[in-house]
Amino acid sequence: MNKSDAAPKETAGQPDLRMEYKVQGLSCANCAREMQEEIRKLDHGQDAALLFGSGRLLVRPEIDLARVQRILSGDGASLALPSPGNDRKGEKERHDHADHGHGREDAHTRPQGHGHSHEHSHGEKADHSGQWLLTVSALLYAATFFVNNLLPDQVIILMYISSIILSGFSTFVRGLRNLVRLKFNMDTLMTVALVGAALIGEWKEATLVAILFGLNELLEGYGMNRARQSLEALLDASPKQAVLVKDGREVTVPISRLRAGDIVLVRAGEKVPSDGTVLSGYSALNEAAITGESIPVPKQPGASVFGGSINADGLLKIHIDKAYEDSSLAKIMHLVQEAQDTKTPTELFIDKFARYYTPAIMLIAVLIVLVPPLLFGQPWMKWLYEGLAILIVGCPCSLVLSSPVALVSGMTRCARNGVLVKGGVHLEQLGKIDAIAFDKTGTLTLGRPSVIREVVYDPARFHRVAAAVEAGSLHPLAEAVVRHATAAGGALAKEDLPQPAGLTTLPGVGLTASLDGTRYWVGSEEVLGRLSLPESARSRVLADLARLKKDGLTVVLAAEARRVLGLFGLADELRPESPDVVRRLHESGIAHTVMLTGDHAGAARAVAAKTGVTDWRAGLLPEQKAEAVRELSRSRTVAMVGDGINDAPALAAANLGIAMGKGTDSAVETADIVLMQDHLGKLPGAIGVARQAGRVIRWNIGISLTLKLIALLLTIPGWLTLWIAVISDMGATIVVTLLGLTVLLGKDKYPSPEPKA
Repeated sequence: MNKSDAAPKETAGQPDLRMEYKVQGLSCANCAREMQEEIRKLDHGQDAALLFGSGRLLVRPEIDLARVQRILSGDGASLALPSPGNDRKGEKERHDHADHGHGREDAHTRPQGHGHSHEHSHGEKADHSGQWLLTVSALLYAATFFVNNLLPDQVIILMYISSIILSGFSTFVRGLRNLVRLKFNMDTLMTVALVGAALIGEWKEATLVAILFGLNELLEGYGMNRARQSLEALLDASPKQAVLVKDGREVTVPISRLRAGDIVLVRAGEKVPSDGTVLSGYSALNEAAITGESIPVPKQPGASVFGGSINADGLLKIHIDKAYEDSSLAKIMHLVQEAQDTKTPTELFIDKFARYYTPAIMLIAVLIVLVPPLLFGQPWMKWLYEGLAILIVGCPCSLVLSSPVALVSGMTRCARNGVLVKGGVHLEQLGKIDAIAFDKTGTLTLGRPSVIREVVYDPARFHRVAAAVEAGSLHPLAEAVVRHATAAGGALAKEDLPQPAGLTTLPGVGLTASLDGTRYWVGSEEVLGRLSLPESARSRVLADLARLKKDGLTVVLAAEARRVLGLFGLADELRPESPDVVRRLHESGIAHTVMLTGDHAGAARAVAAKTGVTDWRAGLLPEQKAEAVRELSRSRTVAMVGDGINDAPALAAANLGIAMGKGTDSAVETADIVLMQDHLGKLPGAIGVARQAGRVIRWNIGISLTLKLIALLLTIPGWLTLWIAVISDMGATIVVTLLGLTVLLGKDKYPSPEPKA
């Protein structure tokens, strides 16, 4: 499978012992990469990870945080450290947790991934000082146009210098520091350009460059933070505390203290703290945080509930089945956070490209300054000006931002709709697939047998007898017969059915019992061997039975000694959305859809005909499913959709694995994408989002490189000015940021069908 390592991975067999800190002020992916390299040079910093997508820093506890802070502050970022009060609170919780008697590590002491998961800082949103300084700088610059002829030149230059300092001081300081270290990045380029423009007396243009670069940094930060905050809004579904019932008392505790086996109360309007089972009470839960569906789902004693669901009304007493960190919502939050920091092939290429691109731009600028005057006798000042313009054009901001904003926006939009994408690499891959392989049972079908057709010979007794006899069996086919017979037989209530006498199980055949003194048989076609039927009646039954089997149906018949009462034709019930989903996939350009199943050919043929898939293969073992996917992958980009343990090998073998949300743990863990609402309706929409994100990324890269190429070509006739350079660089950055956010703002073309209550 095409997978890319997210930065926070565990080494083989060992837990990740790095501490996690929130980082404020990260607005530039390239700068984040450079700061990560500096932090890794510190003692104990060799495996540090500065994750631009989610704004997190993972470092070992032994590292010198003061030096880390200095590295970050050099680029305008800072660590959001917990306050001493929070530490004391954590200590109290650890003490209380020990008293709770479970002897497990509290969430506040856990290393990577949990240490600050609920301490979301809003410092980035609250700090408006940069905006105020930029506004004052812009007003001061605008004022120079009105007083240019009224004040001495020295005063006008002082106004320009003040404007440059207000809008570009931090850039200037970082650039000088980098220049001393011979470290060439966008700050270095800007600093050299500003100093050069001032030296040749181009104060007006130098000031405009500083203001627009400051505006550019603000917009970069806004774009990425907007995408981050949209994704973090999903994490707000996390409950913070629970009402624990202990020794007959109700105690409010942090969710980190809950363990499997605890009993909690959830009142109307409150969130279910973790996955569990309803012990008492009736209500409806909004499960949108997990499934993406906002329609409340009725719950009663015995029903399963997801952590993070909102109780609409009524009081529920719930048995906690999983500690919060093992719950569905916690896993989603962890996967979403990891997804933000997974590098796609496009991003990895851009990162590598940017490493060599900036020094190359510096070299080109030097050549432009030196070659025309030295070899062709051109004026020095003109080509010095051109060289400065090249430095501004060369900033890789727009190129570096081409991908992350669009990817985070796309993953957020999918997650909002109940489709969990485990990384940007998988979102990119989702947009490229041209073939989909479906498992049958539990994916295209509900995984529950139902009566599809019936042949009735004795309407008066058929449904009543079949329901009464099969009510004594727990076999899935028997349950399907009882459901159908009680509904079709005049709305019979199960508790009103007559009680059979002498109920006996016949292995491999079915059941036999007496009703009202008459012996009946209900079971497979093997029952016919125990009956004494007239030849004409037997021929008729065999013909009807053959027609049902030809259509891929499993047959259950009900009979007395000398007469067959009727036949049930059963099959796995088709998901109501399956035919429409397959049709929409074909319309969207997925050329090949194939169904893979271990079921017999007749059943596979029937389901394939109803769903409209282009191909099907039956009688497959798990390893044969995986081989079929590998074979298909040789000529196409294939996604596999499945839900069971037997689908895990095929999910791993596909270019992209997609699991149904209520499938087995192995399928969900193996898959790259999870359909949390447990139906296929959102799959075409998710593919549309992935393709939109891919188009935006291609447009962003194209716009960035085209504008820079045009600007570079303008140097040949000497037409490149600082104004054009500014528009080329800053304009491209603004455009790619806004285009990336359009993925987040889009609406799904195809809403999913409403789930069954």
